[in-house]
Amino acid sequence: MAVKWMADPEAHDYDAAADYLSLIAEAAAVEATVGALKVADSIHRKAKDILRAACLALLPDTNVRVRSDLGKISDGKKLSPILLVRGDFRTNAPLQIADGYHRVCASYLTDENTDIPCRLVSWQS
Repeated sequence: MAVKWMADPEAHDYDAAADYLSLIAEAAAVEATVGALKVADSIHRKAKDILRAACLALLPDTNVRVRSDLGKISDGKKLSPILLVRGDFRTNAPLQIADGYHRVCASYLTDENTDIPCRLVSWQS
């Protein structure tokens, strides 16, 4: 079954991204970066590449949020695009999945080559 996607992230995704990013960056950088995510164009990246760039493990289908998203995929419901903050190869800083880790994992479990719509920005200051 193919994964279906909404055209734009949901409003609460930006709040979730800000909550997560506030754990690893100062408030001004978080505010500016989330602002950039809101106006960024969508791009598509494969689930397998997102997980690799983020240096994150695949969450199993037993994870409650992944299981929920797998159910949505099975029911033909659309998932919200994911929000990403670019890593930096020069400092070995990984890509940050600011919001949508469980959606990436559910997509990977459906098909690792799933093209996922993303908003991708660099850290803003």
